[in-house]
This record gives sequence, structure tokens and C-alpha cells, in this order.
Amino acid sequence: MNECILVVDDDPEIVRAIAITLEREGYQVRRAYDGMEALDQALDPAVKLILIDVMMPRLDGLSALLRIREKRNLPVIVLSAKSEDTDKILGLSMGADDYVTKPYNPQELAARVKSQLRRYTLLGDVHAGEKQGLLINGRLSYDPAGRVLRADGDEVKLTPTETKIFELLMKHPGQIFPAEEIYRRIWNEDAYSCENTVMVHIRRIREKIELNPKEPDYIKVVWGIGYKMEQHG
Repeated sequence: MNECILVVDDDPEIVRAIAITLEREGYQVRRAYDGMEALDQALDPAVKLILIDVMMPRLDGLSALLRIREKRNLPVIVLSAKSEDTDKILGLSMGADDYVTKPYNPQELAARVKSQLRRYTLLGDVHAGEKQGLLINGRLSYDPAGRVLRADGDEVKLTPTETKIFELLMKHPGQIFPAEEIYRRIWNEDAYSCENTVMVHIRRIREKIELNPKEPDYIKVVWGIGYKMEQHG
């Protein structure tokens, strides 16, 4: 593992801390301190992933991202102190592959870098996978025929019940399923006080597929209604 990662932030201490985290994982790290420097270095084909801050002088991170996307298709993770959903949606809509809020957990950041790199290098052509019957959603791929789930290319071991719940949600991205409906479909019996039973299984699935189970990217709770699978590009 010698992939080269470009870290862009106007705070040298943040750049240094991220570099230490990534170098411990075996990555090469290049540094830039504003959007213009990021543009210069991002065009080098040796750079395989970019971590870029939003608020920077000369050229902000999102503007730099738009210009980088005109030239290269490589994973870009946006770093920002803003955690509001609108900011996340804006960053993702402008071409970011992932979004990490400050203060970040170093282990989670490293995991997200690994996830994006593996998604780009190991999963191959998404459309080819779809033709083979695979269900693709972001870093997850699921083979309904073999009931095999992979996250970032690595097989994820689910129990039979967990598999049924995951498959239900994966086949219907964006659809909200009340706990009672999940229980009736999976256990094939009437649902009485089933919320805790379903919740425990959802939590276990999250622990196996999410980079940060406490802030899940995929299986989301819709308060007062139920659960859904978030669709990722």
C-alpha cells in the first residue's frame, strides 16, 4: 500500500496530524495549504485520493473540487467544521465522494480513505456488476443469489436473520419500513412489541457495514416511522 494522498487544509497543524495518521497506515502524503496549491498537485496522476478542507484562502475547497472534477475522476473526501446536513449535501452534490466533519476521529478518517480507494480500485465497473445481478450501493455490493454481502470488496458475515433484513432494505433503497412490517416479513408472524427486537438486529448490521455505526451512512432511522436504506451513488 503506497497510494499517494493529497491533504489540503490552511491549518498546517491539521495537515500534519492527518499526514501522521495516513503515513502510519502506509500511505504517501502530499500537502497543500489552499485551493490553488491543491489544483496544481491534483493534476499529478500519482495522486490517488484528495482530502480537502472547505474554508481556505485564495480558492475554497468546493470551488477547487469543481475544477479538479473537470480534469480528473479520483476519490475526494471533503473536510469541514460544518456538520449540518445541507452542507454535506452541497459538498456531495458538487462532486465529493465522502464528507468528514471536524473534529474527526483518526481511525474513522483512515477507514474512509481506505474505503474510497478500495471502492475505486477493487469493485470495478459498477454497471458491469449490475448486469451480473449484483445490487450496488456506494461501498456495498450484494449478490441476492448467493446472499453474499461485500463492503469495500471484503465479505461481510451476517446471520440468516440479519441477511433477510439487509436484503429487504437493500432491494428497496429510500423506502421506509416500520419495525412492525420488517418483523412480519422476516419472522412471518404478527408483530407485538417488536421494536426492540428489530432495533437490536439493525444495530448489529450497522456494526458490520458502517464505517461509524453511531453515525450510519446506509441504514438510517426515520424517527417515529421506521428504517430505510440510504441510496449512495
